[in-house]
Amino acid sequence: MSELRIFRDDKPAAAERVITDGAGIAKALEKEGILFERWKADVELAPADGQDKVLAAYAKPIDQLKRAKGYVTADVVRMVPDAANRVEARKKFLNEHQHAEDEVRFFVEGIGSFYLHLGPRVYQVICERNDLISVPDNTKHWFDMGPAPRFTAIRLFTNPDGWVAKFTGAPIAETFPPFGEQVRSV
Repeated sequence: MSELRIFRDDKPAAAERVITDGAGIAKALEKEGILFERWKADVELAPADGQDKVLAAYAKPIDQLKRAKGYVTADVVRMVPDAANRVEARKKFLNEHQHAEDEVRFFVEGIGSFYLHLGPRVYQVICERNDLISVPDNTKHWFDMGPAPRFTAIRLFTNPDGWVAKFTGAPIAETFPPFGEQVRSV
């Protein structure tokens, strides 16, 4: 189940508010300029399916979003618990950063957690299959895939170079409990 937890940035141990229904999550995030939608990820993917197969399976909604929002490229990030690069990838995304463009993800399998640092609050958005999130450009955030990651997400970009981050150097991500203990099966 998707979930939104809202924390004070100086009190990471206890959420001030927890929202578990999709419409409620979308409404709370919309107030902060963040798009959250529930799409339909109805294609079962085989473990060996690569980027081309995933993009082909969701070509129609991805092409519609590209046209509507001006995205020029899409790629796929897929992680499994035994991925050779899982530790390095998790560490990289765990550092607070920003982008010069929106960060758009459509989760077609699995689960992961975005942490959005919005003023004095941190919004933890636990995304799972069927969730589309668009984090506006220059929003401070980090992503935690957990210690045993299992997800496939389609990423969309306006920059043909793809994922380009500007790390803030702030240690805030280290103060929040890592995502993983609370991971539910999806």
